[in-house]
Amino acid sequence: MAKTLVIVESPAKAKKIGGFLGPDYAVRASFGHVRDLPAKAADVPAKFKKESWSSLGVNVEEAFDPLYVVPPDKKKVITELKGLLKDADQLYIATDEDREGEAIGWHILELLKPKVPVKRMVFSEITKKAIQEALANTRELDTHLVEAQETRRVLDRLYGYTVSPLLWKKINRGLSAGRVQSVATRILVQRELERLAFQTAEYWDIDARLTTGGEDDVFTARLFEVNRGGGWKPVAGGKDFEDETGRLKSGRDVVVLSEADAVGMANAGADAAWTVQSVEKRPGRRKSPPPFITSSMQQAANNVLGMTARQAMQVAQRLYEDGHITYMRTDSVNMSGEALSAAKDVILNRYSPKHFAGPKQYKSKDTNAQEAHECIRPAGAQWQTAKQKNLTGEQARLYSLIYAQAVASQMSDHEYLTTTYTVVSGDGRYKASGTVDTFLGWRQVTADEVGSRRQDTVLPAVEEGGALTLSPVDPPGEGEAWTTRHETIKEAQKAAKQNRFKKKEDKVAPPPLPNPAPLQHFTNPPARYTEATLVRKLEEAGVGRPSTYASIISTIQDRGYVKKNGNQLVPTFTAMAVTRLMENNFPDLVDLEFTAKMERELDEIAGGKQERLPYLDTFYNGEDGLQTKVTRQEETIDPRDACTLRFEKFTPAVRVGRYGPYFETENDKGEKVTASIPDDKLPDELDDELAAKLIELKERGPQSIGMHPEEGLEIYVKTGPFGPYLQMGEQTDDGPKPKRVSIPKGVDPDSVDLDTALEYLAMPIRLGHHPVDNKVVNKGIGRFGPYVQHAGRYKSLEAGDDILTVNLDRAVELLKSAKGKKVALKVVGEHPADGKPVEVHDGKYGPYVKHGKINATLPEGIEPGDLTMDKAVELLTAKAERSGKKVPKKKGVKKKAAKKRSSKKKAPKKTV
Repeated sequence: MAKTLVIVESPAKAKKIGGFLGPDYAVRASFGHVRDLPAKAADVPAKFKKESWSSLGVNVEEAFDPLYVVPPDKKKVITELKGLLKDADQLYIATDEDREGEAIGWHILELLKPKVPVKRMVFSEITKKAIQEALANTRELDTHLVEAQETRRVLDRLYGYTVSPLLWKKINRGLSAGRVQSVATRILVQRELERLAFQTAEYWDIDARLTTGGEDDVFTARLFEVNRGGGWKPVAGGKDFEDETGRLKSGRDVVVLSEADAVGMANAGADAAWTVQSVEKRPGRRKSPPPFITSSMQQAANNVLGMTARQAMQVAQRLYEDGHITYMRTDSVNMSGEALSAAKDVILNRYSPKHFAGPKQYKSKDTNAQEAHECIRPAGAQWQTAKQKNLTGEQARLYSLIYAQAVASQMSDHEYLTTTYTVVSGDGRYKASGTVDTFLGWRQVTADEVGSRRQDTVLPAVEEGGALTLSPVDPPGEGEAWTTRHETIKEAQKAAKQNRFKKKEDKVAPPPLPNPAPLQHFTNPPARYTEATLVRKLEEAGVGRPSTYASIISTIQDRGYVKKNGNQLVPTFTAMAVTRLMENNFPDLVDLEFTAKMERELDEIAGGKQERLPYLDTFYNGEDGLQTKVTRQEETIDPRDACTLRFEKFTPAVRVGRYGPYFETENDKGEKVTASIPDDKLPDELDDELAAKLIELKERGPQSIGMHPEEGLEIYVKTGPFGPYLQMGEQTDDGPKPKRVSIPKGVDPDSVDLDTALEYLAMPIRLGHHPVDNKVVNKGIGRFGPYVQHAGRYKSLEAGDDILTVNLDRAVELLKSAKGKKVALKVVGEHPADGKPVEVHDGKYGPYVKHGKINATLPEGIEPGDLTMDKAVELLTAKAERSGKKVPKKKGVKKKAAKKRSSKKKAPKKTV
């Protein structure tokens, strides 16, 4: 019996849709693209290898026809699909509804060449209703979308395969250029150069802790104006200095307080009267945010959840394929009528009619956004929370973010009241502000689902003209005056900053400050980009498309242009060299406006408003086309100059070499001397002092600090591309590689004595056994610094930890936040039905018992350590029955039925 063949991209999607369609449909996956431009020279078919354009994979001599090849791993897929098509009476292409999905569908048809009717079905969510509606409302394949995708692919190939070889010749092999990646890299480089040129400025202000008299009525007011010559002038703050240079902004009529000014005013304030000059109450409101599109979801996932753009897209892909959310590659904030109704139901059922302000439809900022598509939202007509859906881990976290944003988009404004007191004392005016929520509105759902709830800042009640007093503070010690407490002030500010990143129980009490307290500040260089802020910058500039941002950010890291420092994206010296070469020789190719214009033109091709061929011909073969530019510039670019970077901040040049960046300068004899720059050093951490030290270490050569007492080998201190390290024994051509271990960051190599070196070289060291699963816990030093390790999970040490003194207890504490499979709070035992482990874990909503894919929350009153197997099985069984999952039953031993012997002879196997 003939079946309808439905082709999608992924097996997970095929399984989900197949469950909705039933036995009359064969749903199969293409596993993404089934053919593409050749990835390497070996992929080019023999008959094309002699063509002048074969290395490009695009026939630039004949209408820019792309040369498509089927990768080896996709040939089996195509064969299977062709076999299924023979028995089918019709074919449905059900790939994603974007350009990429349309192109995948077109390639499938080009290879299968179906003789049965072909229909294109599209849907933005994988629910039974959506799939049935898609079957009933099919369309033709959109050739404009296919042509737009192909044009982008060809354009990117021409750009990358024409410019990249030039970078190999002039800077280093393995480098690459790209239409969007080169622009993204330039954005990061420009920011780093701004940081290097930044001049830190010092300014001071004063905090006064005031009270109305009650013990709990203490609040802090900050100096904001001073009386100068009978007139009040603003006190300079961070906003008065230029972000790029650190200098005071031109035309600012402000007073920059020096240390002496601040100390003098603070001392005067200690004996002065404090009076409330004015009380201002100002209501405010924040409108509800639009639902997510791809870029805003990536930004929120990075800012709120700490996910990279790639991680966010991977998790969202799983949520989409499992039917939990709508399609996650979209530039539209539009919400369907069904979704608006679902959001309304959630708001009215969970909150109140006052919280509902819909239906609201938002407009996309991007004029090319496809409003027929939908935003990212929970799938279906009835929305459930992550907990109701039994989602866990990263899927639960991202789903909760998407759910909260979609519901919040239909809720009332968040309302708050800001109260501001202006307090006068002597020649200073001080300001204190407090904000309280008067109606949470849409912030209620974000607080419930994501936990982002701003704490109210409540000021005590005062009246205009009322008197205030300074809150008592510990007096200075004997022989100590407030004017000499500057180190204490700095210590207190440092402690306050560190406390922001610590748990409540780990916070340190800062030393008491004088009152009023003069506070020292420094202007900070412009912040490095994070993934979230880079995505925002690219989107604002109109460069690239939201669906490509994750791959762009991954690519520039994989190519060695960017490395991560915490959440910051830091460009490497290689990126700086490449960017400088591109700016000097191909400025338009890394210009934001030029690249955004290219994006708009590609969109016009997608909309059928512009022809593909003339556009590509002008870009590549034009009088000032890419091929002409590269050929012309190749002769004039000096490789040595391209690899050399000079900065005003330090004297030596930085050279980009085959094995990494290094300093190059001349010694007193006029001889060139070099030294590798450690891999962990960021560009703005380099200075003349570091350069001199590294060069001195290299000139001095390996230093022996003693003999290993057991091995009988010399121990040397050396410096390499990844920083200083210890080496036991000499490197010989025929001998084994000597043992090496990095000297931890922050440890001066000159301070390492023989005893310390022996401890480092003994790493990794066994600390003991983990108290939960009794598996070994080790500590050691790797390429990325000191770490602790347990059961395949690694965790770097935190600031303040010393690898030499870390013990088992500290290691266990650190491992709690290690990535990888979590350690159970308790291993209950093996499930009596199938023998699989039953464990207790700690989750977002408290401890839960886990068996396979079934998780059951522990009821109140049951501690993880007291859970018995019988109670665990009871909880797991009840949870499985509620969620419709299969309840494991005790397996019996079944007797295998005897096989019937066949009288027929087996046919011989065919050989090819």
